[in-house]
Amino acid sequence: MKIVLEVTFRMGGVNFRGTRWEDRNLVFEFERLGDAFIQVLSNQKVEVDVEKAPERVLVELKTKEGGKVFEAFERGGVYLAVEP
Repeated sequence: MKIVLEVTFRMGGVNFRGTRWEDRNLVFEFERLGDAFIQVLSNQKVEVDVEKAPERVLVELKTKEGGKVFEAFERGGVYLAVEP
């Protein structure tokens, strides 16, 4: 089964690192570790193949200041998320 995530970040410089399962939740891992970032919205689309449907899809963004986790919602077979 293919899971498609489209996520919008508040700044550039974000890299996709992979996915992991936490219980029945699929977590997409991203990081932004540099010192200077472009102050524009940055969109990324990621597709992964999984064996089962996740209960929830989460986005984890790691930064030098820490990080945050936010949830994606499904619309038309695509999961959408926006960095808070």
